[in-house]
Amino acid sequence: MTHTAIITGGGTGIGAGIVRALAKKNIRCVINYAHSKEAAEALAGEIGNGAIAVKADVTKDDECKALAAAALDAFGRIDFLVNNAGVTKHVAHEDMDGLTGEDFHTIYDLNVVGAFQMIRACLPALKNSDAGAVVNIASVAGVFGIGSSVAYAASKGAMITMTKSLARVLAPDIRVNAIAPGYVDSGWFDRLVGADGVKVLNEKIAAATPMAMAPKPEDVAGPVAMLLDPSSGAVTGETIIVDAGAHLDTGLSRRPGREMF
Repeated sequence: MTHTAIITGGGTGIGAGIVRALAKKNIRCVINYAHSKEAAEALAGEIGNGAIAVKADVTKDDECKALAAAALDAFGRIDFLVNNAGVTKHVAHEDMDGLTGEDFHTIYDLNVVGAFQMIRACLPALKNSDAGAVVNIASVAGVFGIGSSVAYAASKGAMITMTKSLARVLAPDIRVNAIAPGYVDSGWFDRLVGADGVKVLNEKIAAATPMAMAPKPEDVAGPVAMLLDPSSGAVTGETIIVDAGAHLDTGLSRRPGREMF
């Protein structure tokens, strides 16, 4: 049986890595995007298997419903949902004047409310699946209170709590888990520090992690695919940290790249 997955924010970065990993498992992918139309459509063409790219702003409930409807129109089923779309604002945690209430609302609207709305929009189809599962892409920021800003860390902490809440109430029909990546060399950081800056950052990250590596999107995608697979049927409500072991260092909050999560 061929399963179908919706991946929000699936056109670039970690999302694209997840799409490629799922496609290798013959899972039909609905690649959601809000702005990256060309990248999403190119990725759909690259992986084939009938993959489609669908525009939707998941902060809007009606667009979440339309995205779910598009998946059903194309494939007749939704088995998996990966809530990967996210946003942040880079503000030092000690800068109490650097964030506004509007910043919090913007970050929560996508990172938390959008994920909830997508689960709700897909709920009937997921319940009808023989393998219904959701994976929320959180962050180590939400586990340790670090990262690009207080608002971002708080939003990812909320996503982790929501994962537990929904895992409880949606069982046994649907499993809900989360992945909490640390630094990931996803291509996004090129816009922040440039290609040379990313190279230096990767070297610093690799030197500071037990696994001596700077994780890439495929390193996050593997655990996502594992959690979606029916062979993980006894796993729900869990958050798996994917950071090459960096969290094992008690000096996590001071290590290079902590503001990137």
